[in-house]
Amino acid sequence: MTIVAKLFNLIQPTIAVFGRKDAQQVLVIDQMVRDLNMKVRIVDAPTVREPDGLAMSSRNRFLPEDQREKALCLSRALRSVRGLLDKGERRPAFLEDVLHFIMAEVEGFEYAAIRGLPDFDYPEEIRGRVLIALAARVGETRLIDNSVLEVDGDSVKSASLMGDER
Repeated sequence: MTIVAKLFNLIQPTIAVFGRKDAQQVLVIDQMVRDLNMKVRIVDAPTVREPDGLAMSSRNRFLPEDQREKALCLSRALRSVRGLLDKGERRPAFLEDVLHFIMAEVEGFEYAAIRGLPDFDYPEEIRGRVLIALAARVGETRLIDNSVLEVDGDSVKSASLMGDER
């Protein structure tokens, strides 16, 4: 190995890829990496979904068919809020009410939250990068799902947790 190659290996950051579905964990790890000045670049990969829309998870195998059908309300709630955002709705309290209404069909509903990124602040109006996060127990299985969106005027598009600052 040449001296240049050795030096490159010393300064080249390691890349760690995490699934966007685990948004809170990804952001905590990213903050830790920055706080410790580690040479690690955190990348959040988009959530992979099964054909019916359920976010892929090893936990899905624990869902019998009737519970899996109920679990689809997570992705349905996210799609509904995205549709309302596409139509111009920007009130977070109203959108959280919509999430709560849809998630009410799951007895183990835990939370629905809309937060600004990167600070997790509660927005007075939805604009910029936002995280829409859900959690529920369906039977004995705890499921999470989320959507990260960039809202700019009339434009709503999928975004990464890290935004463009990386």
